[in-house]
Parts: sequence; C-alpha cells; structure tokens
Amino acid sequence: HHHVRSGHRKAPKSDNPYTALLVKLYRFLSRRTDSKFNATVLRRLMMSKINRPPMSLSKIVATAANKHSSKAHEGKTIVLVGTVTDDNRLLELPKLSIAALRYTNTARARIVAAGGEALTIDQLAMRAPTGANTLLLRGPKNAREAVKHFGFGPHSHKARQ
Repeated sequence: HHHVRSGHRKAPKSDNPYTALLVKLYRFLSRRTDSKFNATVLRRLMMSKINRPPMSLSKIVATAANKHSSKAHEGKTIVLVGTVTDDNRLLELPKLSIAALRYTNTARARIVAAGGEALTIDQLAMRAPTGANTLLLRGPKNAREAVKHFGFGPHSHKARQ
C-alpha cells in the first residue's frame, strides 16, 4: 500500500483536560527518556474507553501474586491505565501500591484502609519517571457484555447469505 499509516492515535479523542495534561506529561517523558514504559503508558492514555477496560482489585491481587513471588512484588507499584474497581468477593486485601487513572470510591477506600496507596498517574510520573519498579497491567478487554454478541450466531460457522 502506498500510504502506510500506523494504526494508533496521535492525540487523545477525549475532551478531558486532565487527560490532555497527562498526555502532555507522558509525551515529554517518552521523548526524553528511552523507557518503553513511558511510551506504552502514553499510547494507552490515548486509547478509547473500550480499550481501557476496568480491572477489579481481586484480579489485580491475583496477577500481582502470580507474576512474582510475593516478596518480589512488595516494593513494586502496580500501574493500570484505566479504572480500578472494588470486588466484594475479595475478603482480604494485601497492602498494595497502585497507580491508575480512576478509582471507584469503595476501591480507593479499601486500598487506603489496607495500608496501601492509591496514586494517580501524575503522582506516578513524579515517583517513577522511567517506570522503574512498576508492574503494568490491563483489564480484560473482551469481558464486555457487548462482545458476547459479536461473530456468527449459534449453529453456524459461515456468514449468513
């Protein structure tokens, strides 16, 4: 093809001034540091809401415990470019340091009550400008209710005529 375009956004579509400021900050960081983390966060900040799915506390705890032995993840900050939601099926929340775009009220309250910290993405930039000691996660993109209705209907594996 003659005009090859890259398929990612160059600017956020959202009118949110806070998102615009974060993009400005991470655009600077990804230009001035050669850290892949900053480039990834910048790319995710510009994504549509569907591509920034929420993640529950229980999923975060399970992933963090899985990825590293519990000792290794102690000093790490978990980063999620999206919303952190509460999960009332999770009975005990360990002390976690999480950075995210948004938190539901109950999720934020639980993180703080467990002795952890709920950081914003700009606080993360102050603390870890190159993304050192962080664990970047993202929510399940295909867990949306709408995704169930995509594709062929039941009893058919060919397109309708």
